[in-house]
This record gives sequence, C-alpha cells and structure tokens, in this order.
Amino acid sequence: MTDIRRRVEEDRGLLKRIQSYIPGFRGYRFREDLRDADRMLRGQLADKLAKQRKELEECRSFLAQHQSFEILDAIGGLINQFKKLEGLVSYAETGYSGLVSDITIHEEELNTLYEYDLRMLELQSSISSDIDDLKRDTMNVEMKKVERMITDIKSKAADFEDQFRSRLRVVEGTEV
Repeated sequence: MTDIRRRVEEDRGLLKRIQSYIPGFRGYRFREDLRDADRMLRGQLADKLAKQRKELEECRSFLAQHQSFEILDAIGGLINQFKKLEGLVSYAETGYSGLVSDITIHEEELNTLYEYDLRMLELQSSISSDIDDLKRDTMNVEMKKVERMITDIKSKAADFEDQFRSRLRVVEGTEV
C-alpha cells in the first residue's frame, strides 16, 4: 500500500500548489492535506470492514442452510461486532480540523495516528485471511474449526477496536 499522505501531496492541483507558496497559508494547506489523507484511510478501513462483514453474512447463510444452529449465535455476534466497527471508523473525528476547530491535531500526533492505522490495516489483513479460512471450513462443515476461527476473529476485531479507540483518544487529546 502506498503512503496516502504522499499520494495526497502528489495529487495536489495547480491551485493547491499556488496556495502552498502564499505566506501563512502553506501550513494550513499541508494540514488540510493530512486531514484528507486521514479521511481517505479511514474510508478504506470502513470499506474493508463492510466487505468482511458481508463475507461473514455469507458464512452465516450457509450455516443456516445446513442447519448448524449451534454456531449461528456466535457468527451473528461477530457480524454485529463488524457493524459496530464500521460505524465507529466511518463517523469518527478526522485528524486536524482546520482553523476554528475545538480539536487541533499537530503533525506529530497525526504520525501517531498513522501508526495506529497501520496496526489496524495489519489486523484487517490478518482477519481477511482468517475469514477466507472460515469460509472454506464452513463449506467443509468442520464445525469445531469454525467455532475456533470465530473466536479468533472476534479477538482480532476486539484488538482492532482497541487500536481505534486509542486512536480516538489521541484525536481528542485524552491519551495518557
């Protein structure tokens, strides 16, 4: 994955480049670009969570069709966990908010946010791999493995949420 901050900087239009030379406006422009990069990254995280949730719903449908009712509650809880994460990531504060915001994020704090984002991306990649395995084992009706995998995915999703909440505390300035 390319560095989104670099991509935003490369995608600057002619007007943005001109603005970067105006005294007092350059820092603002740079922080707005960081904010855009932050928003784009969170959008990607939310889209990936939605895709993963849909794959889990496919597994749930298969389990229901094959009357594996003992696992439906567990996978239903996992699907709800993903819905909650999607909302959390989609509607959270974006990094630096401009000139009149109550919350100001400095560049160093944004770099800390990106470290959290990287950890969340790594967790999403791992969860995607686990969901692929879950789909395969669900189709093979290996219910003991399916139960274990659901537990593992729940744990990683909880870790993802912890990372995101820590990220929010940095945004809100309440991280200790």
